[in-house]
Amino acid sequence: MKILAIEASGPVAACALLDGDILTAEYSVQYRKKHSQSLVPMMDEIRRMVELDLSQVDALAVTAGPGSFTGLRIGAATAKGAALAMGCPIIPVPTVDAIAYGLWGAEGLVCPIMDARRHQVYTGLYCFAGEDMETLEPQLVTDLPVILERAAELMRAQGLHTLTLAGDGVPVYREEVLAFYDRLRAEQGQDVTVRFAPPHLARQRAAATASLAAALYRREGEACMVSADDFRPVYLRLSQAEQEHAERRDYRI
Repeated sequence: MKILAIEASGPVAACALLDGDILTAEYSVQYRKKHSQSLVPMMDEIRRMVELDLSQVDALAVTAGPGSFTGLRIGAATAKGAALAMGCPIIPVPTVDAIAYGLWGAEGLVCPIMDARRHQVYTGLYCFAGEDMETLEPQLVTDLPVILERAAELMRAQGLHTLTLAGDGVPVYREEVLAFYDRLRAEQGQDVTVRFAPPHLARQRAAATASLAAALYRREGEACMVSADDFRPVYLRLSQAEQEHAERRDYRI
């Protein structure tokens, strides 16, 4: 099965081609250029370099959200246009799940944190058992201390001691995360080893999106696919402009 994957949910613009069990190509850039300037040239370069016949692509995978509102819209528009042109379905992949899947095999709990502003994060909690990734807390938007406390509860319940974090929220909240578990250790005696993913695993990767899409297809078959017309991004909350509009409306009421 050939899966072409697109990533535009955060600072990274990327695409990748997975052919069966072989990652044939991956192109990733985190720079000042807009995703609207990067994604299509990346896809075209991959097509050219590996002599890809687009009619042979079985599905197009895309991180469906949450993430940057602008990035998700660009990714969705690009995925829908490409899928229509290639005549293939789309496999929507939850963004937070894809970040966690990029840390496949990590011990203990995995906690992606994407900066959602206003001291909130897009996050979830995951662990790996054998070949599978288990979702312990599905992706959500919440205050940082809420997910850190939930992680501590799960680790106590399951006898785990390691928490690995990744995502663009790590540079923003790194010291707060460490301080939280230092207090937990001092006040409750719970020993938690906090690890942060290295740069090559710390952000979204189109290769992880493609691999997780393949895993979803193996587990769910065509039930994990949608048509280009039916695909919609997952935002989890209102955009900043929509929140401000709602606040103004409530104030007038």
